[in-house]
Amino acid sequence: MRGLVIPSLLVILWEAGSRAGLLPPDSTSRPSEIVRAFVQALADGSLLRDTWLTFEAALLGFAIAGVLGILLGAILGLSPRTERTVGPSIEALRPIPAVALIPLALLVFGFGLRMEAAVVAFAAVWPVLLVTVSAVRGVEPRLLELSRSLELSFPAQLRKIILPAAFARIAVGLRLALAISLVVAVTVEIVLNPRGLGHSMISAQQAMRSDLMYAQLLWLGFVGWALNKVAQR
Repeated sequence: MRGLVIPSLLVILWEAGSRAGLLPPDSTSRPSEIVRAFVQALADGSLLRDTWLTFEAALLGFAIAGVLGILLGAILGLSPRTERTVGPSIEALRPIPAVALIPLALLVFGFGLRMEAAVVAFAAVWPVLLVTVSAVRGVEPRLLELSRSLELSFPAQLRKIILPAAFARIAVGLRLALAISLVVAVTVEIVLNPRGLGHSMISAQQAMRSDLMYAQLLWLGFVGWALNKVAQR
């Protein structure tokens, strides 16, 4: 409960300042107006619809990044020779900002889910890949020798030996990737893609509905917090 003291005090000061005319009404709506806008958006279903559209792209991109990052990371972690070959290409691609790929993704996929998910996947794959490489290298060598002596195929090694031994560390990369996925999905929607919470926030701002924009922004913050709690568990 102590953690609510400062936010509650800020809300009270915000409401009082707005009613006293100390804050500009066109850019800082009253908290009471924000609550009304939130309830209305929740009641008409637009908030939940936009949330689902953002989550759809974020989770699809995250799933693609998770699969590719773990598979490629396991291969590179087990084969230093392969990493020396592929590593320079990875290091050349990794610094590219994900938003810089929006024009290319738009050219290939057009507007919509696939374009957004592709940009999200590019941004989220790197923490999974790098953490997986490090985690696989840390697997007990005797476990790898056991998998070879049993003549397990690579998919079987991955499923029965490598991932169970390394997953505690890989999960850290997945948590980072999940947070990045939501951030990038909203960013793509704000910049270009006409769908989801990001686009809805821009539309509210352009319509001078600052109450609705703040409601969506605060909701997005809560959703991000809840998603992080789920990832921790």
